[in-house]
Amino acid sequence: MIFILAVTDWLKSQSLLEISGVISGILCVYLAAKNNIWNWPLAIISVLIYTFIFFEEKLYADAGLQIYFLFTNIYGWYFWTKKSTEYNKTPVSFASKKLIFLSILSIFLFAFLLGTFLFKSTDAAFPYIDSFCTACSLVAQLFLARKIIENWLIWIFVDIIYIGVYLIKDLHLTAGMYAIYVLIAIMGYINWKKEYKQSKLTLNIKA
Repeated sequence: MIFILAVTDWLKSQSLLEISGVISGILCVYLAAKNNIWNWPLAIISVLIYTFIFFEEKLYADAGLQIYFLFTNIYGWYFWTKKSTEYNKTPVSFASKKLIFLSILSIFLFAFLLGTFLFKSTDAAFPYIDSFCTACSLVAQLFLARKIIENWLIWIFVDIIYIGVYLIKDLHLTAGMYAIYVLIAIMGYINWKKEYKQSKLTLNIKA
């Protein structure tokens, strides 16, 4: 009984805005992991909420990231509506070695430049960690929009870092959401690999 009361009091102390962001965020990632196109409208709602939350918490790189997410969500929604002539929906794929190399290079360069700017010019919390996570998220989100399987591996890595950041910032619900994100990302990676194998099998049968 004491535990239930404690949980109830804790929930009452949480921001309604953050609760809304958590619910929409979890649902959109779950639907993405299930390769469901309706993840995109929910993602748009979630990023609008978190733009405000992160700005209030002085996580400026994360706040700016949400704007990028907004545009990639719209693009992803469009891209996922395209179907191949051989398969009944947009197929998933793996990244080329060249794309992986360029992505890693871009992540470290962007993180250094943005982190240095935030460190010198703003009162940002964790400027370099925040910038690194932002850079990883930029690449992961683009990979997700293009249905590249490695997006889930990046999300697993960066979401684990985010859990620690949000716990320190007392965004407990958001930290919990990112813990769930890690589990969903693992599920997404497994599901998308199965989807890839199935699409290849379908193409071979039609050939």
